[in-house]
Amino acid sequence: MTKVDKPGAGSGCRPVSPSLTARQEARRRRILRASARLAARGGFEAVQMREVAESSEVALGTLYRYFPSKVHLLVAVMQDQLERLHATLRKQPPDGDTAAERVAQTLVRAFRSLQREPRLAEAMVRALTFADRSVAPEVEQVSRQTTAIILEATGGLEDPAPGQLAAVRVIEHTWHSTLVAWLSGRASLAQATADIETACRLIELTSADPRTP
Repeated sequence: MTKVDKPGAGSGCRPVSPSLTARQEARRRRILRASARLAARGGFEAVQMREVAESSEVALGTLYRYFPSKVHLLVAVMQDQLERLHATLRKQPPDGDTAAERVAQTLVRAFRSLQREPRLAEAMVRALTFADRSVAPEVEQVSRQTTAIILEATGGLEDPAPGQLAAVRVIEHTWHSTLVAWLSGRASLAQATADIETACRLIELTSADPRTP
């Protein structure tokens, strides 16, 4: 069984408030960068809280005040990676002819970005898999960020209907499951791409169907 870091001293605290000072935010970003570097080199097992603290030049107790466990930390790294993708999307929006094509193009672009650092991708996905109820707020932020990326990629769903939001959730689940399948060697990149493109067609179906609530 894979060992997951347990909270240490001071770990009973919740993550710090989103309203951070500039100094605190800089410290948080150092922690996330250090964690991403360690994960990119050695995957989930390489991210040890003491090494993260040393690499980011913060006290171990301080690290635990920001992130009570390795799982909290790596889920936050996942959110940070998605925020970077979202920023890139705003600068270089997809150019597909339909909403489905634009969403598929965006998610495949994200997939290829993760392909370049498979150990980092594996670490983040394993953290999401290990996440229990204590990590629910952080996992929800990852989900919200993914939803925002998909909606922005459509280029027009500013006020989506319930059926369209359901389609977005299915697309999000498909993207995550294909990522897991690719990381575990059960699907090729071509198969993962095909599955993502197929799921993204739900955007067109829910937009065209007048019965969709």
